Amino acid sequence: MGHTIQGKQVGNIGFGLMGLTWRPNKIPDEENFAVIKAALESGCNYMNGGEYYEKYPEDQDKILLNIKGCIFDNLRPNSSPWGVKTSVENSVRLIGGKGRIHQFEPARKDPNTDIETTIAALKEQVDAGNIGGIALSEVSAATIRRAAKVAKIEAVEIELSLWCTEPLENGVAQACAELDIPIIAYSPLGHGILTGKYKSLSDIPEGDFRATLPRFQPDVFERNLRLVHEVEKLAAKKGCTPGQVAIGWVLALSRRPGMPRIIPIPGASRPERVRENAVEVELSEEEMAELDRIVKEFVPVGDRYPEHQMKALDTTTE
Repeated sequence: MGHTIQGKQVGNIGFGLMGLTWRPNKIPDEENFAVIKAALESGCNYMNGGEYYEKYPEDQDKILLNIKGCIFDNLRPNSSPWGVKTSVENSVRLIGGKGRIHQFEPARKDPNTDIETTIAALKEQVDAGNIGGIALSEVSAATIRRAAKVAKIEAVEIELSLWCTEPLENGVAQACAELDIPIIAYSPLGHGILTGKYKSLSDIPEGDFRATLPRFQPDVFERNLRLVHEVEKLAAKKGCTPGQVAIGWVLALSRRPGMPRIIPIPGASRPERVRENAVEVELSEEEMAELDRIVKEFVPVGDRYPEHQMKALDTTTE
């Protein structure tokens, strides 16, 4: 099926680049380039974040690149006109020139700046040719509606998975459907838990960000694995991996009435994992119903992020 965005054809499954750099041990550039090349060859050409064009300039026109920014010292969001201009221009410089960033999104809503002001500033960057379009990240339904009145919003990036179903319940998916805005579903594998890779806390590398997440803490980890075990059972019956079931569930949501287009962007640090995640597994209505049961019966215990990061999320209701 695929999608057309800014005149480019992008695959049903994209690729998240955060895992290539946000890790305790740096991956050599050549290995990163091999991973990204594998994603492109697998049809995962909607890419979220990162620098790439200088290594494979011949692939430039094949990629739709979405970049997050407007985060400054101490990870504080600043989406004021100054913050937008500074962040966009810096990103353009780092990536190698105008026109290479197809979509730009503030990583978090700035609590000190009205969203209308932020979007107007981003629209100036579109008009100047620095970026191709505007996206949003981790915003509420109310913020999406307000932003869409100022300029065209091309995508909304939000965490969505069997491990995190909030966008289906808080109005975000509904708002995106009504406004014909695609959802970019980051962490469709639940920060890796849904792959079945993490069987115990000892499987998490020292210094890995997962160790800070409430759902990976010792007092709840075993309880949260129950959801994973159920997904593994379904995957075994289907003859695929748990991760493919998890990504297939996100893809299948788009086919339900009243839902927007949803593009999952799993990350990976090895080419073979990229190719595995790129396999589109079709789920029957019976299998989707089983997954709905699992989601309701085995709700993860704990917030998505530590308290200070949860406070940075946009929960605007009006």
